[in-house]
Amino acid sequence: MTRKFGLHHVTMLSNDPVETLRFYREVMRLHLVKQTVNFDAPDIHHLYFGDEGGRPGTLLTFFPFTDAARGHVGGGAAAAIALAIPAEDMEAWILHLVEQGVDTLGPTERFGEAVLRLEDPFGLTLDLIGRVGIGSTAHPVLAGATLLSQAPAETEALLVRLMGYEPAGEERGFRRLVMPGSGQALDLARDGAARPVEAGAGIVHHLAFRVPDEAGLLAIRAELVALGLDPTPVLDRRYFRSVYVREPGGILFEFATDPPGFAVDERPDRLGASLQLPPELEPLRADIERRLAPLTPAG
Repeated sequence: MTRKFGLHHVTMLSNDPVETLRFYREVMRLHLVKQTVNFDAPDIHHLYFGDEGGRPGTLLTFFPFTDAARGHVGGGAAAAIALAIPAEDMEAWILHLVEQGVDTLGPTERFGEAVLRLEDPFGLTLDLIGRVGIGSTAHPVLAGATLLSQAPAETEALLVRLMGYEPAGEERGFRRLVMPGSGQALDLARDGAARPVEAGAGIVHHLAFRVPDEAGLLAIRAELVALGLDPTPVLDRRYFRSVYVREPGGILFEFATDPPGFAVDERPDRLGASLQLPPELEPLRADIERRLAPLTPAG
């Protein structure tokens, strides 16, 4: 089976939930569409940012581990996240970032588009891409990632043959793979990374790819097993069902269903308004809330 779906979300590590909220809402102008917990470590928040409706394909999510040291980019992870803005808004974004005290590099040109590079407060590299024809939008749109694989040929083969990405050129040591119809691209370093990633704040934890439904998720899992990989069982993440796999180049991939979405436990016009827990953790709410770091500044 060849898939034809792009990114569902990208998940990163940070170390300050208050600063994560401030930066991605006030500086990057994204909407907080869900505040919940890391289901595997419920004393840590899981914060989701995206468009107003929290649609798959728009989402950046964060695990703010308050004791995390800064990580170091290396093989087996994404080195940068790409976010598209209307090309005609590039100058306004530059001024906005200056007003916010954010240093930027560029704009430079990559694959025929203007790219403005910046870092979030945790060291994560963000590439703002000035794109023609995406229409007016107040917030950036998830447009892809730069990947550092420890086995780039094998990573590319998986993305192309199984997942439907298409090669779209090479520039300055990176091969571009595009997902037709999605507006998203993955820039894969042609040479294998010399050192592995060191996990910590500012590092991408995983990339999640869209699957239309649970039947599609089971099908992609079977394909991964047939390729000799070791995917997890189907996991219930409440807002989607998912399967994780470490691809041959060391990058953690997730395959996540579009449904049921974020409105299963909040009204669509109230997304992100309060802490949501899965039913199995609800009896522990008081203890979880006591252990979670606050989301508002002290004092």
